[in-house]
Amino acid sequence: MPAQDLPENLLQPLHAFRFHVSFSNAQGGDSVDVCSGAFAECTGLEATMEPKVIKAGGVNYGAAQRPGPVSFATVVLKRGMTTTRDAFKWFQLVAGGAYAYRLSAEIQMQDAAGETVVTWGLDKCMPVKFKASDLNAKGGDIGVEELHLAHEGLRLIVD
Repeated sequence: MPAQDLPENLLQPLHAFRFHVSFSNAQGGDSVDVCSGAFAECTGLEATMEPKVIKAGGVNYGAAQRPGPVSFATVVLKRGMTTTRDAFKWFQLVAGGAYAYRLSAEIQMQDAAGETVVTWGLDKCMPVKFKASDLNAKGGDIGVEELHLAHEGLRLIVD
């Protein structure tokens, strides 16, 4: 079968507005409620590998490229301000010295029927920034809070 006829090559593009975020204990896998997964936006699912350039004497055409260290972008989760304070409590716990309190996260992208199609995994997440909504008595906007996560690995989870 030609590569263009394989089922995975015939999939329609995914809509980026159907996703669910869940957290679990980094060691045991027990589910942990943090914001109940009700996030309006998720950015920063990114990994960058910095290539190592090796210049060989007498090779004037170009340098050889070898794999180098991988770094991960900070993942930013945004949601409408609610009375649930789990995100801030987690940030406070870590900022207060519980440095080992890390969680794993899974971001599930869903199709139009609500079925999970792609799942991204974040290893050993640690909250590094919490931002509450700006307050403005003149505005009519909904308050949005942000939770910034540093992590030690981005994985594509295959079912």
